[in-house]
Amino acid sequence: MNKLLLIIIVLLFASCSKEEQSKQIYYVNSETGSDTNNGMTPETAWKSFDRINKIELKPGAQILLASGSVFQGGLVLEDVSGTSDSPVEISMYKYSENTILPVIDAKGFANGITLLNCSNVVVSDLEITGNGGGVVQAGNSGQNMHCGVLVTTTTEGVYENIQLKNLKIRDVFFEDAGYKRGKDEVRTANGTQSYGWGIRVINQLEKAEIKSIVIENCEVSNVAHTGIKLTGRNQNISEVKLYGNRVLFSGGPGMQMSGVKNAHIQKNYIDHSGSNNDSRKWGRGSGLWTWGCSDVLIEHNSFRNAKGPGDSAGCHIDFNCKNVVVQYCFSENNAGGFCEILGNNYNCAYRYNISINDGHRVKGENGAFQEGKIFWLSGYNGDKPRKGPFNSYFYNNTIYVNKDIVAKIAVDRASSGVLIANNIFYIEGESRAVKGDQYKPETEGQSQVENIVFKNNLYLKKENWPVDVLIQDEDQIVGDPQFENPGGLSKEDYISGNIDLIKDKGIKIEPIPGDPLGLSIGLDVEYDYFGNKIEGLPDLGAIQCK
Repeated sequence: MNKLLLIIIVLLFASCSKEEQSKQIYYVNSETGSDTNNGMTPETAWKSFDRINKIELKPGAQILLASGSVFQGGLVLEDVSGTSDSPVEISMYKYSENTILPVIDAKGFANGITLLNCSNVVVSDLEITGNGGGVVQAGNSGQNMHCGVLVTTTTEGVYENIQLKNLKIRDVFFEDAGYKRGKDEVRTANGTQSYGWGIRVINQLEKAEIKSIVIENCEVSNVAHTGIKLTGRNQNISEVKLYGNRVLFSGGPGMQMSGVKNAHIQKNYIDHSGSNNDSRKWGRGSGLWTWGCSDVLIEHNSFRNAKGPGDSAGCHIDFNCKNVVVQYCFSENNAGGFCEILGNNYNCAYRYNISINDGHRVKGENGAFQEGKIFWLSGYNGDKPRKGPFNSYFYNNTIYVNKDIVAKIAVDRASSGVLIANNIFYIEGESRAVKGDQYKPETEGQSQVENIVFKNNLYLKKENWPVDVLIQDEDQIVGDPQFENPGGLSKEDYISGNIDLIKDKGIKIEPIPGDPLGLSIGLDVEYDYFGNKIEGLPDLGAIQCK
Protein backbone atom coordinates (compact mmCIF):
# COMPACT_ATOMS: atom_id res chain seq x y z
CA MET A 1 0.00 0.00 0.00
CA ASN A 2 2.83 2.42 0.91
CA LYS A 3 4.61 1.58 -2.35
CA LEU A 4 1.42 2.28 -4.36
CA LEU A 5 0.94 5.60 -2.56
CA LEU A 6 4.53 6.58 -3.33
CA ILE A 7 4.03 5.80 -7.03
CA ILE A 8 0.87 7.96 -7.13
CA ILE A 9 2.69 10.87 -5.48
CA VAL A 10 5.60 10.58 -7.94
CA LEU A 11 3.23 10.53 -10.90
CA LEU A 12 1.32 13.56 -9.63
CA PHE A 13 4.56 15.45 -9.05
CA ALA A 14 5.77 14.55 -12.53
CA SER A 15 2.46 15.68 -14.02
CA CYS A 16 2.57 19.01 -12.18
CA SER A 17 6.20 19.53 -13.14
CA LYS A 18 5.38 18.88 -16.78
CA GLU A 19 2.47 21.34 -16.62
CA GLU A 20 4.66 23.99 -15.00
CA GLN A 21 7.35 23.45 -17.60
CA SER A 22 4.86 23.82 -20.45
CA LYS A 23 3.36 27.03 -19.09
CA GLN A 24 4.66 30.10 -20.88
CA ILE A 25 6.10 32.63 -18.44
CA TYR A 26 8.40 35.21 -19.97
CA TYR A 27 10.39 37.81 -18.04
CA VAL A 28 11.60 41.09 -19.49
CA ASN A 29 14.09 43.39 -17.73
CA SER A 30 15.44 46.46 -19.51
CA GLU A 31 18.39 46.74 -17.12
CA THR A 32 19.77 43.21 -16.75
CA GLY A 33 18.08 41.31 -19.58
CA SER A 34 19.39 40.21 -22.96
CA ASP A 35 17.47 39.24 -26.08
CA THR A 36 19.84 36.28 -26.47
CA ASN A 37 18.47 34.77 -23.24
CA ASN A 38 15.54 32.34 -23.16
CA GLY A 39 13.35 34.77 -21.14
CA MET A 40 12.02 31.99 -18.92
CA THR A 41 13.41 33.09 -15.55
CA PRO A 42 14.18 36.45 -13.92
CA GLU A 43 17.87 35.58 -14.24
CA THR A 44 17.55 34.88 -17.98
CA ALA A 45 15.13 37.70 -18.81
CA TRP A 46 14.85 39.32 -22.21
CA LYS A 47 15.79 42.97 -22.56
CA SER A 48 13.17 44.29 -25.02
CA PHE A 49 9.81 43.52 -26.61
CA ASP A 50 11.40 42.24 -29.83
CA ARG A 51 11.29 38.60 -28.75
CA ILE A 52 7.74 38.84 -27.38
CA ASN A 53 6.38 40.10 -30.66
CA LYS A 54 7.77 36.96 -32.39
CA ILE A 55 6.36 34.17 -30.20
CA GLU A 56 2.99 32.44 -30.22
CA LEU A 57 1.25 33.02 -26.90
CA LYS A 58 -1.00 30.23 -25.66
CA PRO A 59 -3.73 30.29 -22.98
CA GLY A 60 -2.22 30.96 -19.58
CA ALA A 61 0.88 32.67 -20.96
CA GLN A 62 2.36 35.47 -18.86
CA ILE A 63 4.54 38.37 -19.93
CA LEU A 64 6.09 39.92 -16.83
CA LEU A 65 8.00 43.20 -16.90
CA ALA A 66 10.51 43.98 -14.19
CA SER A 67 9.60 46.66 -11.68
CA GLY A 68 11.65 49.80 -12.21
CA SER A 69 12.40 48.98 -15.86
CA VAL A 70 11.78 51.47 -18.66
CA PHE A 71 11.01 50.04 -22.10
CA GLN A 72 11.22 52.13 -25.26
CA GLY A 73 8.66 51.10 -27.89
CA GLY A 74 5.31 49.38 -28.00
CA LEU A 75 4.07 45.90 -27.17
CA VAL A 76 1.79 44.38 -29.84
CA LEU A 77 -0.39 41.31 -29.32
CA GLU A 78 -2.15 40.19 -32.50
CA ASP A 79 -4.62 37.30 -32.77
CA VAL A 80 -3.84 36.24 -29.21
CA SER A 81 -6.53 34.29 -27.36
CA GLY A 82 -6.45 32.89 -23.90
CA THR A 83 -9.44 31.23 -22.30
CA SER A 84 -11.76 32.50 -19.60
CA ASP A 85 -10.00 30.23 -17.09
CA SER A 86 -6.49 30.79 -18.46
CA PRO A 87 -6.19 34.29 -19.89
CA VAL A 88 -2.99 35.65 -21.37
CA GLU A 89 -1.53 38.11 -18.85
CA ILE A 90 0.74 41.12 -19.21
CA SER A 91 1.88 42.43 -15.85
CA MET A 92 4.91 43.07 -13.65
CA TYR A 93 7.21 41.14 -11.38
CA LYS A 94 9.15 42.54 -8.45
CA TYR A 95 12.82 42.95 -9.31
CA SER A 96 15.21 43.36 -6.40
CA GLU A 97 13.61 45.69 -3.82
CA ASN A 98 12.17 47.96 -6.49
CA THR A 99 8.40 48.39 -6.33
CA ILE A 100 8.10 51.09 -9.01
CA LEU A 101 5.78 50.13 -11.85
CA PRO A 102 7.56 49.18 -15.07
CA VAL A 103 7.23 51.94 -17.67
CA ILE A 104 6.45 51.52 -21.36
CA ASP A 105 7.61 54.70 -23.14
CA ALA A 106 5.93 54.71 -26.55
CA LYS A 107 7.23 58.10 -27.70
CA GLY A 108 7.40 57.93 -31.49
CA PHE A 109 5.44 54.66 -31.61
CA ALA A 110 1.76 54.12 -32.30
CA ASN A 111 0.71 52.78 -28.91
CA GLY A 112 2.12 51.59 -25.62
CA ILE A 113 0.14 48.34 -25.83
CA THR A 114 -1.91 47.19 -28.83
CA LEU A 115 -4.40 44.32 -28.53
CA LEU A 116 -5.47 43.44 -32.07
CA ASN A 117 -8.14 40.76 -32.56
CA CYS A 118 -7.54 39.44 -29.05
CA SER A 119 -9.67 37.63 -26.47
CA ASN A 120 -9.17 36.70 -22.84
CA VAL A 121 -6.27 39.03 -22.16
CA VAL A 122 -5.51 40.77 -18.84
CA VAL A 123 -3.17 43.78 -18.67
CA SER A 124 -2.31 45.07 -15.20
CA ASP A 125 0.15 46.99 -13.01
CA LEU A 126 2.04 48.94 -15.66
CA GLU A 127 2.82 52.58 -16.37
CA ILE A 128 2.53 53.82 -19.96
CA THR A 129 3.55 57.12 -21.51
CA GLY A 130 4.13 58.49 -25.00
CA ASN A 131 4.99 62.17 -25.06
CA GLY A 132 5.19 63.12 -28.73
CA GLY A 133 7.36 61.77 -31.50
CA GLY A 134 4.63 61.50 -34.13
CA VAL A 135 5.20 63.16 -37.49
CA VAL A 136 2.36 63.87 -39.92
CA GLN A 137 3.68 63.10 -43.38
CA ALA A 138 3.19 65.65 -46.16
CA GLY A 139 -0.05 65.05 -47.98
CA ASN A 140 -1.49 62.86 -45.26
CA SER A 141 -5.04 64.10 -44.77
CA GLY A 142 -5.99 61.42 -42.25
CA GLN A 143 -5.73 61.51 -38.48
CA ASN A 144 -2.92 59.80 -36.62
CA MET A 145 -2.95 58.93 -32.95
CA HIS A 146 -0.91 57.70 -30.04
CA CYS A 147 -2.71 55.60 -27.44
CA GLY A 148 -1.60 54.35 -24.09
CA VAL A 149 -3.60 51.19 -24.79
CA LEU A 150 -5.50 50.39 -28.00
CA VAL A 151 -7.95 47.49 -28.27
CA THR A 152 -9.24 47.03 -31.82
CA THR A 153 -10.25 44.64 -34.61
CA THR A 154 -9.29 44.07 -38.24
CA THR A 155 -11.04 40.75 -38.89
CA GLU A 156 -14.56 39.45 -38.35
CA GLY A 157 -15.35 37.51 -35.22
CA VAL A 158 -16.23 37.76 -31.55
CA TYR A 159 -13.54 39.11 -29.23
CA GLU A 160 -14.20 39.05 -25.53
CA ASN A 161 -12.92 39.37 -21.99
CA ILE A 162 -10.33 42.12 -22.17
CA GLN A 163 -9.35 43.40 -18.73
CA LEU A 164 -7.23 46.50 -18.10
CA LYS A 165 -6.47 46.94 -14.40
CA ASN A 166 -4.28 49.17 -12.25
CA LEU A 167 -2.65 50.93 -15.18
CA LYS A 168 -1.11 54.38 -14.92
CA ILE A 169 -1.24 56.18 -18.25
CA ARG A 170 0.21 59.68 -18.45
CA ASP A 171 1.54 62.32 -20.84
CA VAL A 172 0.31 60.90 -24.14
CA PHE A 173 0.63 63.30 -27.09
CA PHE A 174 1.09 62.79 -30.80
CA GLU A 175 3.00 66.00 -31.44
CA ASP A 176 6.13 67.17 -29.68
CA ALA A 177 6.01 69.89 -27.03
CA GLY A 178 5.47 73.37 -28.45
CA TYR A 179 2.99 72.37 -31.17
CA LYS A 180 0.06 74.81 -31.30
CA ARG A 181 -3.37 74.04 -32.69
CA GLY A 182 -5.33 76.57 -34.72
CA LYS A 183 -7.99 78.51 -32.85
CA ASP A 184 -10.83 76.85 -34.81
CA GLU A 185 -9.82 73.26 -34.02
CA VAL A 186 -11.64 73.38 -30.69
CA ARG A 187 -14.85 74.29 -32.52
CA THR A 188 -14.88 71.07 -34.58
CA ALA A 189 -17.16 68.29 -33.38
CA ASN A 190 -14.47 65.98 -32.00
CA GLY A 191 -11.22 67.36 -33.35
CA THR A 192 -9.83 66.82 -36.85
CA GLN A 193 -6.11 66.58 -36.12
CA SER A 194 -3.80 64.01 -34.56
CA TYR A 195 -3.93 63.49 -30.80
CA GLY A 196 -2.78 61.37 -27.92
CA TRP A 197 -5.37 59.27 -26.07
CA GLY A 198 -5.34 57.29 -22.86
CA ILE A 199 -7.25 54.04 -23.47
CA ARG A 200 -9.18 53.39 -26.70
CA VAL A 201 -11.44 50.51 -27.69
CA ILE A 202 -12.36 50.71 -31.40
CA ASN A 203 -14.53 48.33 -33.39
CA GLN A 204 -15.55 49.62 -36.80
CA LEU A 205 -16.24 46.22 -38.43
CA GLU A 206 -19.91 45.37 -38.86
CA LYS A 207 -19.30 41.64 -38.49
CA ALA A 208 -16.99 41.91 -35.51
CA GLU A 209 -18.04 42.15 -31.88
CA ILE A 210 -16.09 43.16 -28.81
CA LYS A 211 -17.74 42.21 -25.55
CA SER A 212 -16.94 41.97 -21.87
CA ILE A 213 -14.53 44.87 -21.46
CA VAL A 214 -13.35 45.74 -17.93
CA ILE A 215 -11.31 48.87 -17.25
CA GLU A 216 -10.74 49.10 -13.52
CA ASN A 217 -8.66 51.18 -11.10
CA CYS A 218 -6.68 52.85 -13.87
CA GLU A 219 -5.40 56.42 -13.77
CA VAL A 220 -5.18 58.45 -16.97
CA SER A 221 -3.66 61.91 -16.74
CA ASN A 222 -2.46 64.67 -19.04
CA VAL A 223 -3.41 63.32 -22.45
CA ALA A 224 -4.13 65.40 -25.55
CA HIS A 225 -7.69 64.17 -26.08
CA THR A 226 -9.99 61.68 -24.32
CA GLY A 227 -8.91 59.71 -21.27
CA ILE A 228 -10.96 56.53 -21.87
CA LYS A 229 -12.90 56.20 -25.14
CA LEU A 230 -14.92 53.36 -26.66
CA THR A 231 -16.05 53.63 -30.29
CA GLY A 232 -18.32 50.96 -31.74
CA ARG A 233 -20.49 50.65 -34.80
CA ASN A 234 -24.16 49.74 -34.45
CA GLN A 235 -23.51 48.90 -30.80
CA ASN A 236 -20.98 46.17 -31.54
CA ILE A 237 -19.18 46.86 -28.26
CA SER A 238 -21.09 45.44 -25.30
CA GLU A 239 -20.91 44.41 -21.64
CA VAL A 240 -18.60 47.23 -20.59
CA LYS A 241 -17.51 47.94 -17.01
CA LEU A 242 -15.59 51.08 -16.10
CA TYR A 243 -14.96 50.87 -12.36
CA GLY A 244 -12.92 53.01 -10.00
CA ASN A 245 -10.84 54.87 -12.58
CA ARG A 246 -9.36 58.37 -12.30
CA VAL A 247 -9.05 60.69 -15.30
CA LEU A 248 -7.23 63.97 -14.71
CA PHE A 249 -6.49 66.91 -17.03
CA SER A 250 -7.53 65.24 -20.28
CA GLY A 251 -7.53 67.61 -23.25
CA GLY A 252 -10.87 66.17 -24.35
CA PRO A 253 -13.61 64.34 -22.44
CA GLY A 254 -12.69 62.27 -19.43
CA MET A 255 -14.67 59.29 -20.70
CA GLN A 256 -16.70 58.87 -23.88
CA MET A 257 -18.54 56.00 -25.50
CA SER A 258 -20.25 55.65 -28.87
CA GLY A 259 -22.03 52.59 -30.23
CA VAL A 260 -21.96 50.75 -26.90
CA LYS A 261 -24.69 48.68 -25.24
CA ASN A 262 -24.97 47.30 -21.72
CA ALA A 263 -22.45 49.37 -19.82
CA HIS A 264 -21.94 50.07 -16.12
CA ILE A 265 -19.89 53.17 -15.24
CA GLN A 266 -19.28 53.26 -11.50
CA LYS A 267 -17.13 55.03 -8.87
CA ASN A 268 -14.93 56.93 -11.32
CA TYR A 269 -13.35 60.31 -10.56
CA ILE A 270 -12.92 62.77 -13.44
CA ASP A 271 -11.35 66.18 -12.93
CA HIS A 272 -10.41 68.97 -15.37
CA SER A 273 -11.61 67.35 -18.57
CA GLY A 274 -11.29 69.72 -21.54
CA SER A 275 -8.01 70.99 -20.12
CA ASN A 276 -6.08 73.51 -22.23
CA ASN A 277 -2.92 73.73 -20.11
CA ASP A 278 -0.85 72.38 -23.04
CA SER A 279 -1.12 73.82 -26.56
CA ARG A 280 -1.28 70.27 -27.95
CA LYS A 281 -4.57 69.54 -26.16
CA TRP A 282 -7.98 69.87 -27.78
CA GLY A 283 -9.25 72.02 -24.91
CA ARG A 284 -12.88 70.94 -24.66
CA GLY A 285 -14.76 68.04 -23.13
CA SER A 286 -17.41 66.80 -20.74
CA GLY A 287 -16.49 64.59 -17.85
CA LEU A 288 -18.39 61.78 -19.57
CA TRP A 289 -20.76 61.58 -22.53
CA THR A 290 -22.56 58.89 -24.49
CA TRP A 291 -23.66 58.78 -28.13
CA GLY A 292 -25.63 56.05 -29.92
CA CYS A 293 -25.65 53.90 -26.77
CA SER A 294 -28.27 51.86 -24.98
CA ASP A 295 -28.72 50.48 -21.46
CA VAL A 296 -25.96 52.44 -19.75
CA LEU A 297 -25.96 52.94 -15.97
CA ILE A 298 -23.74 55.79 -14.77
CA GLU A 299 -23.60 55.94 -10.97
CA HIS A 300 -21.51 57.03 -7.97
CA ASN A 301 -19.09 59.04 -10.10
CA SER A 302 -17.54 62.49 -9.55
CA PHE A 303 -17.34 64.98 -12.43
CA ARG A 304 -15.46 68.18 -11.64
CA ASN A 305 -14.09 71.27 -13.37
CA ALA A 306 -14.86 70.42 -17.01
CA LYS A 307 -13.61 73.22 -19.26
CA GLY A 308 -14.10 74.35 -22.84
CA PRO A 309 -15.92 76.88 -25.05
CA GLY A 310 -18.61 74.29 -25.92
CA ASP A 311 -19.95 71.02 -24.45
CA SER A 312 -17.97 70.44 -21.21
CA ALA A 313 -20.82 69.37 -18.94
CA GLY A 314 -20.21 67.09 -15.99
CA CYS A 315 -21.99 64.22 -17.72
CA HIS A 316 -24.17 64.61 -20.82
CA ILE A 317 -26.26 62.29 -22.94
CA ASP A 318 -25.64 63.04 -26.60
CA PHE A 319 -28.11 62.05 -29.30
CA ASN A 320 -29.34 58.60 -30.45
CA CYS A 321 -29.28 57.00 -26.99
CA LYS A 322 -31.77 54.84 -25.15
CA ASN A 323 -32.06 53.91 -21.48
CA VAL A 324 -29.11 55.92 -20.16
CA VAL A 325 -29.46 56.66 -16.42
CA VAL A 326 -27.22 59.04 -14.45
CA GLN A 327 -27.65 58.60 -10.70
CA TYR A 328 -25.82 59.20 -7.40
CA CYS A 329 -23.20 61.36 -9.13
CA PHE A 330 -21.42 64.47 -7.84
CA SER A 331 -21.12 67.24 -10.45
CA GLU A 332 -19.20 70.40 -9.58
CA ASN A 333 -17.95 73.51 -11.42
CA ASN A 334 -18.44 72.13 -14.92
CA ALA A 335 -18.54 74.96 -17.45
CA GLY A 336 -21.11 73.38 -19.76
CA GLY A 337 -23.62 72.42 -17.13
CA PHE A 338 -25.31 69.60 -15.27
CA CYS A 339 -28.26 67.95 -17.06
CA GLU A 340 -27.99 67.74 -20.86
CA ILE A 341 -30.12 65.36 -22.94
CA LEU A 342 -29.95 65.83 -26.71
CA GLY A 343 -32.19 64.73 -29.58
CA ASN A 344 -33.53 61.33 -30.57
CA ASN A 345 -32.89 60.04 -27.05
CA TYR A 346 -35.44 57.78 -25.41
CA ASN A 347 -36.14 57.12 -21.73
CA CYS A 348 -33.04 58.69 -20.23
CA ALA A 349 -32.78 60.03 -16.69
CA TYR A 350 -30.91 62.08 -14.11
CA ARG A 351 -31.88 61.20 -10.55
CA TYR A 352 -30.42 61.51 -7.05
CA ASN A 353 -27.42 63.57 -8.16
CA ILE A 354 -25.81 66.64 -6.56
CA SER A 355 -24.82 69.58 -8.78
CA ILE A 356 -22.77 72.53 -7.50
CA ASN A 357 -22.11 75.66 -9.58
CA ASP A 358 -22.45 73.88 -12.91
CA GLY A 359 -23.14 75.75 -16.15
CA HIS A 360 -21.19 78.91 -15.33
CA ARG A 361 -19.91 79.45 -18.91
CA VAL A 362 -21.20 82.60 -20.67
CA LYS A 363 -21.53 82.58 -24.44
CA GLY A 364 -19.26 85.17 -26.05
CA GLU A 365 -16.83 85.36 -23.14
CA ASN A 366 -13.32 83.89 -23.45
CA GLY A 367 -14.15 82.33 -26.82
CA ALA A 368 -17.25 80.48 -25.58
CA PHE A 369 -19.66 79.62 -28.41
CA GLN A 370 -22.21 77.86 -26.24
CA GLU A 371 -24.03 78.84 -23.07
CA GLY A 372 -23.56 76.83 -19.92
CA LYS A 373 -26.85 75.44 -18.58
CA ILE A 374 -27.98 73.66 -15.43
CA PHE A 375 -30.84 72.01 -17.35
CA TRP A 376 -31.02 71.43 -21.10
CA LEU A 377 -33.31 69.36 -23.29
CA SER A 378 -32.28 69.69 -26.93
CA GLY A 379 -33.71 68.19 -30.09
CA TYR A 380 -30.36 68.41 -31.87
CA ASN A 381 -29.43 65.13 -33.58
CA GLY A 382 -26.95 66.02 -36.27
CA ASP A 383 -28.00 67.39 -39.64
CA LYS A 384 -31.52 65.98 -39.31
CA PRO A 385 -34.63 67.92 -38.23
CA ARG A 386 -34.82 68.42 -34.48
CA LYS A 387 -36.42 65.46 -32.74
CA GLY A 388 -37.09 64.80 -29.07
CA PRO A 389 -35.69 63.93 -26.62
CA PHE A 390 -38.48 61.56 -25.64
CA ASN A 391 -39.56 60.63 -22.11
CA SER A 392 -36.84 62.36 -20.12
CA TYR A 393 -36.91 61.78 -16.35
CA PHE A 394 -35.35 64.29 -13.93
CA TYR A 395 -36.12 63.73 -10.27
CA ASN A 396 -34.71 64.00 -6.74
CA ASN A 397 -31.64 65.98 -7.74
CA THR A 398 -30.08 68.69 -5.57
CA ILE A 399 -28.86 71.73 -7.54
CA TYR A 400 -26.93 74.60 -5.97
CA VAL A 401 -25.83 77.73 -7.91
CA ASN A 402 -24.12 80.63 -6.17
CA LYS A 403 -25.07 84.29 -6.55
CA ASP A 404 -22.24 85.07 -8.99
CA ILE A 405 -23.54 82.67 -11.65
CA VAL A 406 -26.59 83.17 -13.86
CA ALA A 407 -28.38 79.82 -13.89
CA LYS A 408 -29.44 79.15 -17.49
CA ILE A 409 -32.14 76.75 -18.68
CA ALA A 410 -33.06 75.61 -22.20
CA VAL A 411 -35.92 73.38 -23.31
CA ASP A 412 -36.32 72.58 -27.01
CA ARG A 413 -39.87 72.84 -28.33
CA ALA A 414 -39.37 69.44 -30.02
CA SER A 415 -39.12 67.69 -26.64
CA SER A 416 -41.81 65.15 -25.90
CA GLY A 417 -42.47 63.52 -22.57
CA VAL A 418 -40.81 65.30 -19.63
CA LEU A 419 -40.92 64.56 -15.91
CA ILE A 420 -39.35 67.01 -13.44
CA ALA A 421 -40.22 66.32 -9.79
CA ASN A 422 -38.88 66.21 -6.24
CA ASN A 423 -35.80 68.30 -7.09
CA ILE A 424 -34.26 71.10 -5.02
CA PHE A 425 -33.20 74.20 -7.00
CA TYR A 426 -31.13 76.32 -4.62
CA ILE A 427 -30.24 79.22 -6.93
CA GLU A 428 -28.96 82.25 -5.07
CA GLY A 429 -28.77 84.65 -8.02
CA GLU A 430 -30.48 85.23 -11.35
CA SER A 431 -32.01 82.58 -13.59
CA ARG A 432 -32.53 82.96 -17.32
CA ALA A 433 -34.08 81.02 -20.20
CA VAL A 434 -31.72 80.63 -23.18
CA LYS A 435 -31.79 78.92 -26.54
CA GLY A 436 -30.16 75.55 -26.84
CA ASP A 437 -27.16 76.22 -29.06
CA GLN A 438 -25.39 73.11 -30.19
CA TYR A 439 -24.10 73.45 -33.76
CA LYS A 440 -27.46 74.76 -34.95
CA PRO A 441 -29.47 76.80 -32.45
CA GLU A 442 -33.04 75.69 -32.12
CA THR A 443 -35.57 77.99 -33.72
CA GLU A 444 -38.10 79.98 -31.81
CA GLY A 445 -41.76 79.21 -32.09
CA GLN A 446 -44.74 77.79 -30.31
CA SER A 447 -44.01 74.96 -27.91
CA GLN A 448 -44.67 71.45 -29.19
CA VAL A 449 -43.81 69.81 -25.88
CA GLU A 450 -46.34 67.15 -24.92
CA ASN A 451 -46.86 64.88 -21.93
CA ILE A 452 -45.36 67.02 -19.21
CA VAL A 453 -45.23 66.11 -15.52
CA PHE A 454 -43.61 69.11 -13.82
CA LYS A 455 -44.47 69.49 -10.15
CA ASN A 456 -43.42 69.22 -6.55
CA ASN A 457 -39.99 70.84 -6.80
CA LEU A 458 -38.47 73.08 -4.14
CA TYR A 459 -37.04 76.49 -5.10
CA LEU A 460 -35.09 78.88 -2.91
CA LYS A 461 -36.90 81.70 -4.73
CA LYS A 462 -39.95 81.62 -6.96
CA GLU A 463 -38.03 83.12 -9.89
CA ASN A 464 -35.46 80.29 -9.83
CA TRP A 465 -37.37 78.78 -12.76
CA PRO A 466 -37.75 81.55 -15.39
CA VAL A 467 -41.30 82.25 -16.56
CA ASP A 468 -40.27 82.23 -20.23
CA VAL A 469 -39.04 78.62 -20.25
CA LEU A 470 -41.39 76.54 -22.42
CA ILE A 471 -42.52 74.33 -19.54
CA GLN A 472 -43.54 75.50 -16.07
CA ASP A 473 -43.88 73.91 -12.65
CA GLU A 474 -47.57 73.47 -11.87
CA ASP A 475 -47.00 73.11 -8.13
CA GLN A 476 -44.00 75.11 -6.96
CA ILE A 477 -42.71 74.85 -3.40
CA VAL A 478 -40.69 77.84 -2.24
CA GLY A 479 -38.47 77.77 0.84
CA ASP A 480 -35.00 77.31 2.28
CA PRO A 481 -33.87 73.68 2.72
CA GLN A 482 -31.27 74.93 5.22
CA PHE A 483 -28.30 73.06 3.84
CA GLU A 484 -25.48 72.51 6.31
CA ASN A 485 -23.03 74.54 4.22
CA PRO A 486 -24.45 75.87 0.92
CA GLY A 487 -21.62 76.50 -1.51
CA GLY A 488 -19.37 73.89 0.06
CA LEU A 489 -17.68 71.27 -2.08
CA SER A 490 -18.54 68.27 0.05
CA LYS A 491 -21.61 66.11 -0.44
CA GLU A 492 -22.29 66.39 3.30
CA ASP A 493 -22.74 70.16 2.83
CA TYR A 494 -26.09 69.49 1.13
CA ILE A 495 -27.82 67.65 3.93
CA SER A 496 -30.99 69.58 4.71
CA GLY A 497 -31.81 70.80 8.18
CA ASN A 498 -35.37 71.90 7.37
CA ILE A 499 -37.08 68.61 8.10
CA ASP A 500 -40.60 70.07 7.99
CA LEU A 501 -40.02 71.31 4.44
CA ILE A 502 -38.16 68.30 3.06
CA LYS A 503 -39.04 65.07 4.80
CA ASP A 504 -41.60 62.81 3.10
CA LYS A 505 -42.57 65.67 0.78
CA GLY A 506 -41.64 63.88 -2.44
CA ILE A 507 -44.18 62.27 -4.72
CA LYS A 508 -44.10 58.72 -6.06
CA ILE A 509 -42.60 58.70 -9.56
CA GLU A 510 -44.94 57.20 -12.15
CA PRO A 511 -44.37 56.73 -15.90
CA ILE A 512 -44.83 59.83 -18.03
CA PRO A 513 -48.25 59.77 -19.75
CA GLY A 514 -47.95 57.93 -23.04
CA ASP A 515 -44.75 56.15 -21.97
CA PRO A 516 -45.33 52.39 -21.57
CA LEU A 517 -41.71 51.72 -20.61
CA GLY A 518 -40.51 54.11 -17.90
CA LEU A 519 -36.88 53.31 -17.15
CA SER A 520 -35.44 49.90 -17.96
CA ILE A 521 -34.02 49.63 -14.41
CA GLY A 522 -37.28 50.84 -12.86
CA LEU A 523 -38.57 54.20 -11.61
CA ASP A 524 -38.57 53.33 -7.92
CA VAL A 525 -35.38 54.08 -6.01
CA GLU A 526 -34.51 52.10 -2.90
CA TYR A 527 -31.71 54.28 -1.53
CA ASP A 528 -30.75 57.96 -1.48
CA TYR A 529 -27.40 59.50 -2.46
CA PHE A 530 -25.72 58.27 0.74
CA GLY A 531 -27.25 54.82 0.63
CA ASN A 532 -29.91 55.56 3.22
CA LYS A 533 -32.95 53.39 2.68
CA ILE A 534 -36.04 55.24 1.42
CA GLU A 535 -39.18 54.13 3.22
CA GLY A 536 -42.57 55.43 2.20
CA LEU A 537 -42.54 58.66 0.23
CA PRO A 538 -39.11 60.06 -0.65
CA ASP A 539 -37.81 63.36 0.71
CA LEU A 540 -37.09 66.23 -1.67
CA GLY A 541 -33.65 66.33 -3.25
CA ALA A 542 -30.94 63.69 -3.41
CA ILE A 543 -30.43 63.21 0.34
CA GLN A 544 -32.88 61.93 2.92
CA CYS A 545 -33.16 64.05 6.06
CA LYS A 546 -31.49 62.77 9.21
